[in-house]
Amino acid sequence: MRRRDEEPDSPAKPDTQTEPVLLTAPRDGTPEPIADRAELARAVERFANGTGPVAVDAERASGYRYTHRAYLVQLRRAGAGTVLIDPLPFGQLPELDEVISPTEWILHAASQDLPCLTELGLRPTRLFDTELAARLCGFERVGLAALTESLLGYTLEKHHSAADWSTRPLPSSWLTYAALDVELLLQLRETLATELAEQGKTEWAAQEFAALVASAGDPPRVRADPWRRTSGIHRVRGARALARVRALWTTRDEIAQRRDASPGRVLADAAIIAAAEADPKDEKTLVALPGFGGRSVRRLAPTWLVALSDARALSDKELPITPPSEGPPPPHRWAERDPVAAARLARCREVVLGLATANQLPPENLIAPDSVRRLAWSPPEELTEEAVAAVLAGYGARPWQVGLISPGLTEALHPAA
Repeated sequence: MRRRDEEPDSPAKPDTQTEPVLLTAPRDGTPEPIADRAELARAVERFANGTGPVAVDAERASGYRYTHRAYLVQLRRAGAGTVLIDPLPFGQLPELDEVISPTEWILHAASQDLPCLTELGLRPTRLFDTELAARLCGFERVGLAALTESLLGYTLEKHHSAADWSTRPLPSSWLTYAALDVELLLQLRETLATELAEQGKTEWAAQEFAALVASAGDPPRVRADPWRRTSGIHRVRGARALARVRALWTTRDEIAQRRDASPGRVLADAAIIAAAEADPKDEKTLVALPGFGGRSVRRLAPTWLVALSDARALSDKELPITPPSEGPPPPHRWAERDPVAAARLARCREVVLGLATANQLPPENLIAPDSVRRLAWSPPEELTEEAVAAVLAGYGARPWQVGLISPGLTEALHPAA
């Protein structure tokens, strides 16, 4: 294992050595997290005097906390070095946003980090997503560690990626991991930009990145009946049993929100399903079910029993009903409900797969699968390329996608000869 201590923040070609170098420490050392306005002001000045794009990353506590807020923000810029910011003392970071917003941000899997960065008042005007760029280039492994190893010849340890970043103080090894996450993003961006240009996909990437910027400040989509996403709910039969799932899920969510704890740490989905199926009426029966044996869950046994009792007391009119579908039915039902549409979908999928293969793209990055299903289920009355293009654009497809795929889909929508 070796430490990289002399690589510049400049474009780098993939390392030709057979064994990748494991990075164990940032080249400038691991900085302490900034936690007061005076330190933040000095860091902002450094970044104002830096050059080029800014590498940005954020660490959340998914799986531990109810919220998806950022518990650490990492940034790196040529001439400014790396800074780690503890956002908890600040709330908003307007002085940082003023400096970095006008320049390009480099993120990996931007859609994951942009919501929590927006909560801090940090919004990009331009960005480069290294994961999305790698997908457009046709790389099979697009994780940050995989890309830095294959393209730059450096290995990043990822064993802290699922850590509880709300922990305070943060262990030094976690801070080193966090600093290394932005260490190579500047180089990786240039390598991927070169690859995109060689494949003729620079404009494709630009449109994808612009779409991410445009949606960065959008509020999270609120799902109707989120309790229906409880894992294993497909096993639950009957409206009364579904009412028990809903009651337990809602109670769990209220407790999790109050504690700022991940719902799964309050009560596992499997436990909700087990109780919904068994409908226990006393504590002894309840705690004997899978998932109810832990001390913290047992302490809440009276609360779970009240939720089950409330579901039991509902009238038939108050029981859950299947909501009307907003889109086409699941594809596996098409052959029975509409064989002609099923055939259209099969032909459309062949077009997507063929074009994706020819252009070295994952099919889902060529066009959203849901857009293909909706188009095949309800094609435009006039089956022209222009009409199909308009439908795809209405579903949110970017111009490069529309131009590439609408001719083939138009042909596929016509009845087979």
